[in-house]
Amino acid sequence: MESCNCIEPQWPPDDLLMKYQYISDFFIALAYFSIPLELIYFVKKSAVFPYRWVLVQFGAFIVLCGATHLINLWTFTVHSRTVASVMTTAKVLTAAVSCITALMLVHIIPDLLSVKTRELFLKNKAAELDREMGLIRTQEETGRHVRMLTHEIRSTLDRHTILKTTLVELGRTLALEECALWMPTRTGLELQLSYTLRQQNPVGYTVPIHHPVINQVFSSNRAVKISPNCPVARLRPAGKYMPGEVVAVRVPLLHLSNFHINDWPELSTKRYALMVLMLPSDSARQWHVHELELVEVVADQVAVALSHAAILEESMRARDLLMEQNVALDLARREAETAIRARNDFLAVMNHEMRTPMHAIIALSSLLQETELTPEQRLMVETILKSSNLLATLINDVLDLSRLEDGSLQLDLGTFNLYAVFREVLNLIKPIASVKKLHVSLTLAPDLPEYAIGDEKRLMQTILNIVGNAVKFSKEGSISITAFVAKLDTLRDSKAPEFLPVLSDNIFYLRVQVKDSGSGINPLDIPKLFTKFAQNQSTGTRNSGGSGLGLAICKRFVNLMEGHIWIESEGLGKGCTAILIVKLGMAERVNESKLPYMPKMPTNHGQTAFPGLKVLVMDENGVSRMVTKGLLLHLGCDVTMVGSSDECLRLVSHEHKVVFMDICVPGIDSYGITIRIHEKFTKRHERPLLVALTGNTDKVKKENCMRAGMDGLILKPVSLDKMRSVLTDLLEHRVFFEAI
Repeated sequence: MESCNCIEPQWPPDDLLMKYQYISDFFIALAYFSIPLELIYFVKKSAVFPYRWVLVQFGAFIVLCGATHLINLWTFTVHSRTVASVMTTAKVLTAAVSCITALMLVHIIPDLLSVKTRELFLKNKAAELDREMGLIRTQEETGRHVRMLTHEIRSTLDRHTILKTTLVELGRTLALEECALWMPTRTGLELQLSYTLRQQNPVGYTVPIHHPVINQVFSSNRAVKISPNCPVARLRPAGKYMPGEVVAVRVPLLHLSNFHINDWPELSTKRYALMVLMLPSDSARQWHVHELELVEVVADQVAVALSHAAILEESMRARDLLMEQNVALDLARREAETAIRARNDFLAVMNHEMRTPMHAIIALSSLLQETELTPEQRLMVETILKSSNLLATLINDVLDLSRLEDGSLQLDLGTFNLYAVFREVLNLIKPIASVKKLHVSLTLAPDLPEYAIGDEKRLMQTILNIVGNAVKFSKEGSISITAFVAKLDTLRDSKAPEFLPVLSDNIFYLRVQVKDSGSGINPLDIPKLFTKFAQNQSTGTRNSGGSGLGLAICKRFVNLMEGHIWIESEGLGKGCTAILIVKLGMAERVNESKLPYMPKMPTNHGQTAFPGLKVLVMDENGVSRMVTKGLLLHLGCDVTMVGSSDECLRLVSHEHKVVFMDICVPGIDSYGITIRIHEKFTKRHERPLLVALTGNTDKVKKENCMRAGMDGLILKPVSLDKMRSVLTDLLEHRVFFEAI
């Protein structure tokens, strides 16, 4: 038992453990010392890390832990008190730093957690941003399709092309199996299948407009998914296949009641068409949101395009109608102009043709009046002269009325002696009134200007016509003519509200009243008096004739002179009063020589003669030439007669003092003859006076005569007294233009 065979270990157990601890402490210390180096490298490289001081503190803790394990290596052997003190100090510092670090981590961990939260938030935001970018890309794609479809739809304004193009482009863009458009019928109670994508000639199926599915679609402004078995969705024959998803959207027919579109109904309320779109059959494809939005936008664009097309169709119809109306108006205008020209040509010809025989009748009657006649013969000649003068007046009235109606008649304004006009009217009317034993009186107000500016001829014609009517319809009694300047309070007439006179310093309104004691007029007949060829049906005046054209022309003249004319009468047998108001211009008192020369009325020239006065007469009409020659021979003139322009140019000489030429002869250029006579006689005192004889009252004739260089113009017919007066004035003033 003394000897033992057990084997002793190389290291005692306690020593082995100590050895393992020693080695472990060494490696722990080494690891602890390497960690601060890594932390220092991290802090140096991380410029944005917010907790550097924590890392420093944590590094100090690790260093102290490593130092503790390193110092602990000397405790495995006998060691001095110094080693124990150092070891104790290291452990105390390590404990303090570790506690401080633990306390600081309590504050740091929430911050680290919030950073994590923010990281998750940012990730979520990034995901949302990706989704939004996807939506934006989808919207951009949708917008591109919408622009493309809109461009195709609006490339035409034909509604059939618009609708067909819409279906084709939607089918191509969305890869549809079928697309159809249901339009309201004329009654508005049904929808009719009008357009489809695949069928060339769709059968006009109809569906009641009040179907629940249709009401559902019409009540929403969005695209609505509907059942493939709905009547409006059954666009393909039945078969063994799974139908694709179907959506429907309304298409507003904008303001359809404002215009009529061929065979479309005129509706008073807003109505819709229905667009149906079907995805391919036997496919798992479904409608996406952006596709539905595309369909809705296209439906709105189609509605706008249809409204534009309808407006264009209406405007085109209106344009065509307007063009037809313009063509009709232009045709009517040309016909009216042709009729006016024909009428004017007819009047011009008839004027000349009527005045030529009238010239012969009046001239020969006036010559006959100068011969020895019995009282009975003289009475007959005077009757012929009066009737001829009345006929000449009627001719003038017809021509004046014609020019008044077409607006070609204009006033010939000038300064004239107003007193002389009234005296002339009195001198002309007194001989006729004396035959009927009527007393005619003239009263001119003291404030009436002696001179005025206006159309003397038209004013005298108007006054003379009114006074002549008073004489005509009066069998006995008196006729009074009163003239004065109208005051503003007397200008207004309730029966003529359109007459609105305006007073100023350089104008005045002349009021003329002609009162007679004749047969009077029924007040009911007064409005008819100013009608052309009106006939008074009153028994008192029935046999006296009508007013003819006189009062109708007087009213037109007064209107041209911005005035007013009316007649007052208390009834039959009580006489009547004719009142006229015309606007005239104020004129300063001037000498007679400064006034425009007007022909003087015939006076007693019984002894006036022109013995030896050489006169050349050119007239193509033999009767008219003989009559004019007779008048001139009776006045003592030496007359040479020619019938052509060549003969006139050959015979005219400086011995001739006056040349009368008819300017209305066809085929003779009287103005050219005038110019050639001016060229033949370079000195004016050697040239004869050139006077035009005309039956045309056109004012253009007078202007042409003056432009060609003529010295005078005489209007046919011409009596002996008129010829005597013309020659007297012509030789005295070397100019004579009768007013037209």
